[in-house]
Amino acid sequence: MLNRLFQLPAHGTTVRREVIGGLTTFASMASVLAVVPALLGPAGMDRSALVTAVALSGALMTVVMALATNYPIVLGTGTGVAAFFAYNVCGTLGIPWRAGLGLVFYGGVLFLLLSVSGIRQKLVEAIPRELKLAIPCGIGLFITLIGLRNGGIVRASAGTLVTLGDVASPACALVLAGVVLTAVLIWWRVRGAILVSVLALSVAGLFIPDGAGGTLTRMPAALAGWPASLRPLFLQLDLGYLWSHWRQGVTVVLALLFIDLFDNMGTLIGVCSRAGLLDAQGQLPKMKQAFMADAGAAMVAALIGTSTVTSYIESATGVEAGGRTGLTAVTAAGALLAALVLSPLILAIPAAATAPALIIMGAFMLQGLAALDLSDLGKTIPAFATIVMMPFSFSIIEGIGAGLIIFVGLMLGTGRGRQVPILTYILAGLFVARHFT
Repeated sequence: MLNRLFQLPAHGTTVRREVIGGLTTFASMASVLAVVPALLGPAGMDRSALVTAVALSGALMTVVMALATNYPIVLGTGTGVAAFFAYNVCGTLGIPWRAGLGLVFYGGVLFLLLSVSGIRQKLVEAIPRELKLAIPCGIGLFITLIGLRNGGIVRASAGTLVTLGDVASPACALVLAGVVLTAVLIWWRVRGAILVSVLALSVAGLFIPDGAGGTLTRMPAALAGWPASLRPLFLQLDLGYLWSHWRQGVTVVLALLFIDLFDNMGTLIGVCSRAGLLDAQGQLPKMKQAFMADAGAAMVAALIGTSTVTSYIESATGVEAGGRTGLTAVTAAGALLAALVLSPLILAIPAAATAPALIIMGAFMLQGLAALDLSDLGKTIPAFATIVMMPFSFSIIEGIGAGLIIFVGLMLGTGRGRQVPILTYILAGLFVARHFT
């Protein structure tokens, strides 16, 4: 049944490989159950209920994505947009969290209209092929930087922006050992190498001191417990705020839409490119269905009681572990639901155990560089800008924007402006306007 439903033979995969891919994806994103409530809590939202809301909304919309597209894409509450929601929307602007959820819902509605009309698909098609190749590479470096930071290998520096961390510390030593272990397992073609590494490092962390009187992996007081009630958050959104504060509300809706649009675009292209799901023209065959699932995720998130649910870049870890179909995503969704009961145990996985997976995944995603035509600077420089700006600006959006702006400028400057679609000009213009208006 699973072979027929998810077309496993056609994708050259098996149930076992897909399940391992899904568990690997979940292992790399399990921390979202702790991170998002910590981000949204200061906005006044119930943290216990947020754990349930994050798991439920992510699992539900992941299954929708899997059935609609058969892609190994997992959805969850975006940490970047959660920070924007809590600290900019509710913090700086002073918008109540219930009203903020209402604005998230309206952003999802607008997102859905763009998807149904086909405009969103045309936006993706307007991105040049070389930038589509560069996007997964840039995301790879971005993910690697996150892994290095989470593992303590690099840290912020006032003098040099970033510098080497305390690599002699127990946590860093475990991360470095984990990178070597993961690479060795992959070299020997061990199935589920990343997941095996995460579990092995988590067990090792039980015996390594953290410098604060405990160990890197701390066993929870209980291995399981009943999920917290959704009542404090479910259907608590305020849909009237937009109409009574339309100037401020429209600005926030457009900002949420802009962030969601390009973050999703980058994630879908990057992960699906690595999974070999793009066609000969570099397009995503079921792009419209994927976009509609993404749009619905924002609306469902607001109804359940969390900020925007979006496609997760951590889906790439499942792809690297062999996942190629929606069964990978469904497996990860099942693990999310199981985490509602087993969340104390899942959340015991330390950052030092997942950091090596992110670092190694970044290395895999650089392979798209081989397909770039480095002899044409008009293509190489925009791709280079896309790749470097993602980690250096700590934003997928800024990387895409930099690449588009430089691409248009070079095409105009080299007399090839007529080869650029009008929509590409519009996108580049929007990125410029975003910073200078």
